[in-house]
Amino acid sequence: MKKKIRILFLGDTQGEPGVAMFKKWTPILKEKHKIDAIFVNGENSAKNGKGITPELVKEFKKFGASVITSGNHVWGNKKIYSLIDDKNEILLRPANYPSVCPGRGHIIIDVDGVDIAVINIQGRVFMAEDLDCPFRCVESLLTFLKNRAKIVFVDFHAETTSEKQAMLHFLNGKVSGLFGTHTHVQTADERITEEGTSYITDLGFAGALNSSLGVEYNIILNRFLTQMPAQFKIEKNGPMTLNGVWVEVDTETGNAVHIERVNITDSVI
Repeated sequence: MKKKIRILFLGDTQGEPGVAMFKKWTPILKEKHKIDAIFVNGENSAKNGKGITPELVKEFKKFGASVITSGNHVWGNKKIYSLIDDKNEILLRPANYPSVCPGRGHIIIDVDGVDIAVINIQGRVFMAEDLDCPFRCVESLLTFLKNRAKIVFVDFHAETTSEKQAMLHFLNGKVSGLFGTHTHVQTADERITEEGTSYITDLGFAGALNSSLGVEYNIILNRFLTQMPAQFKIEKNGPMTLNGVWVEVDTETGNAVHIERVNITDSVI
C-alpha cells in the first residue's frame, strides 16, 4: 500500500466545451502530478448544460474518472435515471435527497489498495431548502464509514460561501478533504487545516472563460437588464478554462499533506 496518494478534484464540467477540456487535460495533469485517481462533478456535462447522460458517464470513465459527483442538476436528463440506480456505477447524487430517489450519495473505491470514501451532499441556502440537513446527513454517513475507510472526501454542492465554510468547521479533522462546487467560480482559499483537512470553498468549473458560468453572457446580461426569461445556450467559443485542485494524503493517518490549485486556460480544444 502506498504511504501517500494523490487525487485530482475537478469542478462542474459545463457542456461540450467542459467535457472537451476534461478529455484533453486530465491525461496531462495525471502524468504531471502523478495522480492516482480523478474525481469530477459532472452534473452540467450534457450538451445543454443541465444533467448528465449514460454516454457521458462512459466518457468520463474512459478518460480516468473514478467518481462522478453531482448536485441540483443531476436529474436534468431523464436518461440517467436508470443508470444512477445501478449500485455498481460511479455516479453519485447528493446524499441528503429523499431516500426514495434513485442512486446513492456515497461510495467507497479502491485506489491502489487504499479504500477511499467519497460523499456528495447539497446545501440548502438559496437552493432546495426542503432537503435533509446536509450537516446531519454527512455526520451520519461518517459514523457509517468510520471503520470502512480512513480517507474520506466530501463534495459540498452549495451556493453560499458561508454554508461551505460552516461545513469546514463542522467536519474539520473528520475528513481528508472538503471541496465546494456549484458556483462555477474558483476561489483562491485552498488550504489544509491544522487537523489535516484540505479545503477550497469552490473548485470552479470547466467551460468557456468569456461567459456567464459557461452560458453565453449576452443572454444572461439581457436577463439581468430586462428580467425577462430566456433560454440558456452554452458558450462554445474559446478561450476555455479547467479548474480544480489536487491533494496528497497520508494513507496511514488520512490527513492531507499537500493541496494545489489547478487553473488552466486553453485557447484550443
